[in-house]
Order: sequence, then C-alpha cells, then structure tokens
Amino acid sequence: MQVLKRGHTELFRRSPDECFDSLAGLTQFCQEQKAKSVDRWLAPRALKPRPLAFDRLVVDFADNGADATFQMNDWSFTQLCQLAKVSRDTVNRVTADTAWRVFGDTLPDGNKPLQLYTEGNIIRSIHGVSYTRLYNADILAMLAEFATDFRPPQKAAFGGKDDSGGTGLYAGEQDMFVFLIDPTGWAEIEGQAFAPGFFVWNSEVGKRSLGIQTFWFQAVCQNHIVWDAVEVVEFTRKHTASIHESLAEMRRIVEQLVAKRDERRDGFVKVIAKAMHERLGADADEVMKVLVQRGISRTWAKQALQIAEQQGRFTIFSMVDALTRMAGEVAFAGERAELDLKAAGLLTLAV
Repeated sequence: MQVLKRGHTELFRRSPDECFDSLAGLTQFCQEQKAKSVDRWLAPRALKPRPLAFDRLVVDFADNGADATFQMNDWSFTQLCQLAKVSRDTVNRVTADTAWRVFGDTLPDGNKPLQLYTEGNIIRSIHGVSYTRLYNADILAMLAEFATDFRPPQKAAFGGKDDSGGTGLYAGEQDMFVFLIDPTGWAEIEGQAFAPGFFVWNSEVGKRSLGIQTFWFQAVCQNHIVWDAVEVVEFTRKHTASIHESLAEMRRIVEQLVAKRDERRDGFVKVIAKAMHERLGADADEVMKVLVQRGISRTWAKQALQIAEQQGRFTIFSMVDALTRMAGEVAFAGERAELDLKAAGLLTLAV
C-alpha cells in the first residue's frame, strides 16, 4: 500500500482565489479563461520590451497591423528570460531601463515564430513552435462526462497560503489540479474495503506536464493525504504535437476505473447482503470460537458479542459492525487499525 501526497502538496501551495468549491465552478472558470485567451504568432525580434516605470517592463509588438502593449506575469517573464538566455535573478536586480536594453541585446534573431498566449493585456506564456496546448476546460469536459459520480474530498480545515483550507479543486494563471473520489464506490479488495479516486493536473502555459493518477484508497485525512492506496496507475505526457491524443488515453483510464468500480461495487453489495443474513454461529459460544480463530482477542470478542446481542442477532455483518464501532473508540492508532483490519477480514466469510 502507498501513501499519496499530491493532494496534500497542492493544498498548502494554493491561495484562496485558486480554490473552487465545485467541479462546475472550476469548469466555468476554465471555460472563461479559454474564451478570453488568444494565441499570437510572432517573430522573436517583433517583441520590444521597454520600461514603463523604474521597476516595470512591458512588451510592445505589432498585432494585426496595430501596435499593442502587453504586461507579463511571473511565468511569462521567466520564459522571456529563458528565451534571451539571461538570468531572471540578474534581470530582477537591475532597473527596468537597464533590463529592456539587456533584452534588446540578447533576444534571438531566428526565423522560427514564437507562440504568445495572451489574456486581455497580459502575456500568459511564450513558447516555440513545438509546444501544443491542451485546454483545462477540455479535460474537465471529459471528466464531467465519464466520472459523473466522483466528488472532491472533504474540505481541509487548514492549508493554503493563508491557512484557510483547500477543496481539492484548484486553478490559477499557471496550472490546474483536480482531486476527486467516489464516496459511494466502496468495494472489497482482498478482504478490505477501498474506494476509487484520482488526481488530474495540467498547465495551459507549460508550467507542468499533463497527468492523471488513479488509485483505490482506504482513507483520506483532512489534510488531503491519501492513505493505504493500491492499484496506483499514473500517466503523464509533455505538451508536444501528440498531446491531444493523450486526452483520449486519459478518458480510457477513467473509464477503466469506473468499470472496475462498478464491477467491484456489485460484488461488494452481494457480499454485504449475504453477510447481513448469514449467522456467524448458532449461539454466543460458537461466535466466540470463530472470532478467536480469526485472531480477535477474547476481550474484544466479548465486547462485540454484547453489542451484537443487543441487536438480537449474530450475523457476520452485525459482528463486523460491532467491531468497527469499538475501533472508533480505541485511543491508539495502531490498535484501532488492527481492529478495523480484523473486522473487515470477517467479510471474507461471506464470499
């Protein structure tokens, strides 16, 4: 089993304006972002950085025959420095008047056009011809169609840049991250209960690769760490010419997760139905023997019998339910996990 921390990492690096309470809200933001953004193809020397103030640079270039002035964000400024092969830290230490002269001397003269991605008067990214964009909105549309039962985990009680908590759904000017689980998709895997979930990430501006990681988990804590994950599958791709083919591969991965969930959930439901009717023994003495044989201490077994006896039955499910209730009151995490494991193991008697 694995411990997955991608959701935890995103939780603590996001600001409140990058958090969304629902997949619909995140989708609307990404659709609007896509609609407002424009690709522009320019020769490298068409870019004319100039100082606007002592510490501020803007970029001029001709757009459809008319002069246009654009500002840069943190990411596009980093890319401009990379294009000019100058240190970002060095440029940040000089005045804007000096910086534009540095770029004037270092920007390339090549004939290959640059791809500028703009939103309003902001340059979101600067790329060469090999970069191919996959929109966040297109990924979310696929998830809305094929992952209909999946939801974000519980909202974190803390996290984010201002410790306000996070939702598992994030997007900003640089990238998107989605953390979804199916809270009704519990199924049995080797005698233990697991539910399906996945992470999806992408950047329209080349800040990170495209990727998806699916898994089956036993618990997600309030700081969005995924505990005891199995069957972890990961797929990533860079934003090259074949990136749109990757969307079809991601759809196939999600469809496989959903199909396996349905198959396992149906089997799990049958096991639970059988466990609710099949008795573990004819009387308390027989049930005690079975519980002890399954590695449950006599002290725990006696308490579970008392709880089940109040319900008037000694079915497999009533004993699992009693042991699970008891585990919730155990103070030490190790003992609690051990009792939960032994309780779940009783379900194998109904297979």
